[in-house]
Amino acid sequence: MAGLDKTTPTPQDITVHSQSKVLQVSFSDGSDFRIPFELMRVYSPSAEVQGHGPGQEVLQTGKREVGIVALESVGNYAVQPTFSDGHESGIYSWDYLYFLGSQQTALWADYNARLEKAGTDRDAPMPEKGGHACGSH
Repeated sequence: MAGLDKTTPTPQDITVHSQSKVLQVSFSDGSDFRIPFELMRVYSPSAEVQGHGPGQEVLQTGKREVGIVALESVGNYAVQPTFSDGHESGIYSWDYLYFLGSQQTALWADYNARLEKAGTDRDAPMPEKGGHACGSH
């Protein structure tokens, strides 16, 4: 069901902390994660961020202050946030939220390495969108 792994614990509570810019998710296995909105935004599972295949990922910058303005349920397996920068196409399954929460240290390290390789930093503005028009952006 849309990437939902049957072995992944399910959320027991989800709280949007607008001031501290974190999504707090408590899972059935006792795990409790505080996932920064910025991390969620730069690792959005959307085609806009992930591309349509390996090597097509779009490095996200300028997302440190991004907020979540709405959080909608998607069936019984995911949530879909609307971010303050207008991004709303990412659907975060329970297993993906668990992954983001449990792998934060490695994900931040990977993000910083990709920024360095690109010669930019996390606060740089996003470049203007090119002429890509697949309809999913």
